[in-house]
Amino acid sequence: MTRVWAFEPFVIKDIRVDGLQRIAAGTVFTYLPAKVGDRIDNAAAADAIRALFKTGFFKDVSLERQGDVLVVKVVERPAIAEINFTGNKDIETKELKKSLKDVGFSEGQAFDRALLDKVEQELQRQYFSQGKYAVKIKTTVTPLERNRVSIAIDVSEGKVARIKRINLVGNHAFKDDELLDTFQLTGPRMFSFFSSSDQYSKQKLSADLETLRSYYQDRGYINFNIDSTQVAISPDKKDIYITINITEGDVYTVKEVKLAGDLVVKPDELAKFITVQPGETFSRKQATETSTKLSERLGNDGYAFANVNTIPEIDKDSKQVALTFFIDPGKRVYVRRINTIGNIKTRDEVLRREMRQLEGAWFSTEKVNRSRTRLQRLGFFDEVNVETPAVPGTTDQVDVNYSVTERSSGTLSLGLGYSQGQGFLFNTSVTQDNFLGTGNRVNASFNNSQVNTVYSVGYTNPYYTLDGVSRGFSGYYRTTDAAEANVANYTTDAFGGNVNYGIPISEDDTVHAGVGYENTELNISSASPVEITDFVSQNGSQYNNVSLSTSWAHDTRNRAVLPDRGNLTSLSAETSVPGLDLEFYKLGARHQRYFPLSEQLTLALNGEVGYGASFGDTTDLPPFEKYYAGGANSVRGYQDNTLGPISVATGDPLGGNLRVVGNMELYLPVPFMKDVKSFRISAFVDAGNVYEESDFDAGDLRMSAGLSAIWISPIGPLSFSLAKPFNDQPGDETQLFQFSIGTGI
Repeated sequence: MTRVWAFEPFVIKDIRVDGLQRIAAGTVFTYLPAKVGDRIDNAAAADAIRALFKTGFFKDVSLERQGDVLVVKVVERPAIAEINFTGNKDIETKELKKSLKDVGFSEGQAFDRALLDKVEQELQRQYFSQGKYAVKIKTTVTPLERNRVSIAIDVSEGKVARIKRINLVGNHAFKDDELLDTFQLTGPRMFSFFSSSDQYSKQKLSADLETLRSYYQDRGYINFNIDSTQVAISPDKKDIYITINITEGDVYTVKEVKLAGDLVVKPDELAKFITVQPGETFSRKQATETSTKLSERLGNDGYAFANVNTIPEIDKDSKQVALTFFIDPGKRVYVRRINTIGNIKTRDEVLRREMRQLEGAWFSTEKVNRSRTRLQRLGFFDEVNVETPAVPGTTDQVDVNYSVTERSSGTLSLGLGYSQGQGFLFNTSVTQDNFLGTGNRVNASFNNSQVNTVYSVGYTNPYYTLDGVSRGFSGYYRTTDAAEANVANYTTDAFGGNVNYGIPISEDDTVHAGVGYENTELNISSASPVEITDFVSQNGSQYNNVSLSTSWAHDTRNRAVLPDRGNLTSLSAETSVPGLDLEFYKLGARHQRYFPLSEQLTLALNGEVGYGASFGDTTDLPPFEKYYAGGANSVRGYQDNTLGPISVATGDPLGGNLRVVGNMELYLPVPFMKDVKSFRISAFVDAGNVYEESDFDAGDLRMSAGLSAIWISPIGPLSFSLAKPFNDQPGDETQLFQFSIGTGI
């Protein structure tokens, strides 16, 4: 209610405010347009009242005149003393209060009944977004002393409305199931209770409609159209029905593909990146990918801000489309400075030596991204981000800023573990991967199990030379009880050390070369197989050896641990120096390849071959250098190291000169988890065996199939497998379930 007492215009000599309780008089004077010395009439008084009402602080305002004094009488709105929620389970009270604060309704604010209606609508919107359309909101306002109120909001959430059916109308080329399988939203399904895929979401529906559009346009339906979408809810607000009306149109093929615009790169070079070919069915996805690849190629030559637009020319009569990729390269850009931010411990040179983009050179998208990848592979940083801001005042310069978040590169660890192949394990280690910020690695460790006891120390400098040649030293002492590893009865005591170098040949290729010394004592007993005792009688039991080794690796995997993209190919050779106590050599080859089948499915293939033989006066490959198979790291479903030749007298596995192993795995999506890089489940088929060199027979390969899981946990790697051998032979030692905790994978 407002009141303006009619009065003759007058000049204000003073202003008095009556009725204030919480609000300061200065606040009123701030919003009041009339001031001492002003002349006020009925129109000016009305303006003053409107200005005070707009503040939202008052529910009644009136103006009176007492002589030459303007009297402002106000009735304050009550203040909100507290807001209490009851009945809310799905949305926390803290989140609800935040959403109310966003609309101006919070504790300490003036209470406005009209705003309370908006509050109810906002709360309904919050619950509607979660599919709870039966929600009921009841608000109670309780007056308190000192012109305050308490707001009680009782929420009856109701049940989530579920999608009962999604209807597609107008599709003839593809069945409903085929199209709906691409949707995030689904009708009732076995696991939809856990995945919430049957809960309606406007955002998810919009994404599904775009997916549907892409599905058709990637298959030539260039004029595909979504005519309308209806979302209906049942009277009890528990079931939702979605109807999507579409017009498919005709299938178009590509008539021709052209390049136009400013071709700063030779057309023949750009043509390599065009995946759309004449005669093929039109695909929007391929056209977009071509534009992206062309932009990236231009970026490699310094055109950082190049635009490649796809211009289609549609011929409705012939059902063909001509595509023109119009290139606007913009100005060529070069890099002014490369800046690193966040490396507090790590020396600047450690980051800069990984840079493939150089200061003062033309900007290259490929080199900038490759530099980021190399920083990530160092293992010193939790995050590596890159920005390329333009230099102010220029149109052809950028800075490249790498922002890193350092992680702790030093560890002191104590660990316990268990594996079926090695029994209980105890290990302790001190490792510093970034010693004094130099990027050098220093480590010392002790590992103990029923099979091995190992003491080791090591040091590696990854940049022994400016060209990136690495050099490492290591020393160790090791005792091994072979019988505990399901191998023939003997033990070894060994100590030694080695020096190795790593020489980068290209971004993905590295050659390693090393020399090592080892002193080994082979101990036998009365329970040792005759094959082992014969070796000792012919070659002795104490050996001093020097070995030379070399290897080559081509590695394009996206991660060193649990990769799902790229491939790894490696070749290795090791030989002892002729004329010493033992003379033998070993050759190895390995190939891993990862094929992404979709965003959540990857097919992984692995093949390994190892071969070794003696030469000179040594009669056979030493027992502790032979190959073994069976177990988690070769052919699952068979006990560790039990495949291959066995002793005629004792039946103990003896190992062999030739090892062949192959694995095929399908990495499966992890239920209820997305983008998790520390856990993996897979279905697999394994094959492999160990042979004496003259006994190889592909028909003797043992095979198994099953499921596996690997988790890189805070206490170390955990691996589990459930495997069923399907061509095992009498005498084979099988094992359905295998696991290890706290051991390497």
